[in-house]
Amino acid sequence: MTTYILIIMCAIIIVMLGALLMRPSTVDMSGLREDNTRLRERLAERLGVLAQNANELKNISADIANFKNILMGNKQARGTFGERQLADLVADIMPPETYAFQHVMETGVRPDCIIRLPYPPGDMIIDSKFPLESYSRMTDGDNPELYRKQFELDVRKHIDAIAEKYIIPGKTADSAMMFIASESIFETLHREFPGAVEYAARKKVFIVSPSTLWATLNTIRAVLADIKIKRVAGQIKRELDMLLTDLGRLAERAAKVSQHFNMAQTDIEQLQTSVNKITPRAEKLKELDFDK
Repeated sequence: MTTYILIIMCAIIIVMLGALLMRPSTVDMSGLREDNTRLRERLAERLGVLAQNANELKNISADIANFKNILMGNKQARGTFGERQLADLVADIMPPETYAFQHVMETGVRPDCIIRLPYPPGDMIIDSKFPLESYSRMTDGDNPELYRKQFELDVRKHIDAIAEKYIIPGKTADSAMMFIASESIFETLHREFPGAVEYAARKKVFIVSPSTLWATLNTIRAVLADIKIKRVAGQIKRELDMLLTDLGRLAERAAKVSQHFNMAQTDIEQLQTSVNKITPRAEKLKELDFDK
């Protein structure tokens, strides 16, 4: 790439020099030499920048190739990459109390991720492993048709393993997710291997990529929020019913107190009447002359 750029720039220099030499002889040669010098300096500067950019692109291409070789050739590194991407997606979207990574289930298996959901449907498992060896042989090998069959067979085996280990009646949801960390592989699988995708659907194993998992997790989060709102609303309704019951009891007791108060008021009035009757009689008795 750098060689092509140098050739193009040299051709531009030759054309410009030829144009300068074809000018009339009356042109001031000193000014022409100064212009030519400045032009060479600018061209040399541009060529240096282009060469630096070419070297940077070359280094980036080498890094990408090395990264691809690591992911395709090192199963452990590939698994770590998938788990890391899955963990970042889940942690960015879901509340902390709704998920767990590498949690040992009652059956002894350790799934990559568990999305905590109330039962039903129950906890949903996400598996981030994917059989990339046969995919890389299919895309880079000499006999792609043979490796196509092997790739689809490996995918179906992986689907069976997920369905067997992570779909437990009465314990988990009746479906699980198979996470593919590459959008291109996800698209290839759906475009060229519809049979495998249909097989996964029959096994209730949903195949997801980073973008589709993002949408799925956002939907699950909205459902969990709705469940929480309904649960809180139920608690509020129960508390309101209890409050209304207590208010009814308070009203009954207030009525009884009022009744007792009215009775006491009547008794006081009757007592006052009796006092009013006794007082004049006492006055009359006081007026009697007992000495005669």
